[in-house]
Amino acid sequence: MKKAVVLLFSVIILLVFGVQCTFFERKFGNTEKEDVYILDLSGIETRGFIRAAVDNSSTGYYIYRGRRMGYEYELLRDLAKRLDVQLRLVLISDIDKAFDYLEKGKVDLIAMNLEETIERSERANFSIPLGKMSSVLIGRKTSEKVNSWEDISGDTIVVRQGSIYKSQLCAVKDSLQVQFTVIETPDHEESLIDQVVKNEIKWTVADQNIAQANATYYDGLDISWEVQKEGEVSWVVRKNSPKLLSSLNNWLEDKQERFIPDLYARYFLNSKNSYFRSNSPFSSLAGNRISQFDEIIKTGAEQLGWDWRLLASLVYKESRFDTTAISYAGATGLLQLMPVTLERFGVENPHDPIESLTGGVRYLRYLDKFWLERVPETNERIKYILASYNIGHGHVEDAWRLAMKYGRNTQSWTDVSEFLELKTDPKYYNDPVVKSGFAKGHLAVNYVKDIMSIFDSYKALVEP
Repeated sequence: MKKAVVLLFSVIILLVFGVQCTFFERKFGNTEKEDVYILDLSGIETRGFIRAAVDNSSTGYYIYRGRRMGYEYELLRDLAKRLDVQLRLVLISDIDKAFDYLEKGKVDLIAMNLEETIERSERANFSIPLGKMSSVLIGRKTSEKVNSWEDISGDTIVVRQGSIYKSQLCAVKDSLQVQFTVIETPDHEESLIDQVVKNEIKWTVADQNIAQANATYYDGLDISWEVQKEGEVSWVVRKNSPKLLSSLNNWLEDKQERFIPDLYARYFLNSKNSYFRSNSPFSSLAGNRISQFDEIIKTGAEQLGWDWRLLASLVYKESRFDTTAISYAGATGLLQLMPVTLERFGVENPHDPIESLTGGVRYLRYLDKFWLERVPETNERIKYILASYNIGHGHVEDAWRLAMKYGRNTQSWTDVSEFLELKTDPKYYNDPVVKSGFAKGHLAVNYVKDIMSIFDSYKALVEP
């Protein structure tokens, strides 16, 4: 009997306290909070690069004839130079997703022309304005000209999701009591403008600069009706990045007088440039080609076992796809081969693109074989090959020996590149294990970074 009472009492205790725990958990939820991501300017400087969210558009970031271009891209490149860090771009078309990425530390900055709202300012800090922007209604000129909001009563306007356009249009509806429908879509403004041109939708809304750029090569667009008069637009950073915000604002103040207006004029006020950049088959906005030599680059890449966009990145870095390019040191052709290398790998006419590519690929295969056993992992080995192509494999091998001597990982480019940069220091270039002497190794290290950065851009914007 006593045992039965004890057992019953124990069950009651467990049930009561179990229910209470469940109740409190449901009532107050999980008290654990997601860690807040914190990284201000000093952390970015230590890391060595800044990540920025941008659009892949004729106003943001794209590839044209192998070159990275875009209004926001050129601004960001100048900012990164000021901060003395590398620039890494993250392509995001969804504005809400960009704010999520910012809060989670996947980007440090959103480089889009954003108007400050109460909701947005609760999530991030806005920079001083880059300028002022108005938004306009976009339709076809074949439609009846809009003279008042009543003229579009009963119509549907399709706008980009996460943008400020929906709230602007809703404010018009509420204040004027006009009946039209607003639909949001993930599509970018430029994609929606294309749909207007193709008669798939009747109306959309975009910032005036985007509308003007598109109107230069779409004659049938009507962009005359203003949705909202000029409002200030800014970039945004995390709430806990005050030093980054301060540096960003200082940079913007310095660039407001000449740099930003000149850049704006080049991208938005030159209709000829806008047309060719947006319609060329060598633009990531209109085609999927990097250069006129894509086919022979793809053939060479197959022989190397490389992504063709990586080889295209090397060609762009070396010659900008100019077959007549000659360096100050006498390197010639698409892959800028030196005379001794031309002779060694059977190139008779370095200005012939096929010969130059073929000779360069033979040299790259030689370097691949040289590093194969020492660095078996392909992605790491490629960096050794690129550095060797730039400065000579003897200097890279010296850095490899130094890394071995000092107990570092010889199969890690991060470790070996440190010693390549140290080859300007007598302590290291006079070391007995060094065979090739002094070298400006930091230039080769930056060369590898540049090519891998171009490659990342090509991967993001050009299909394999």
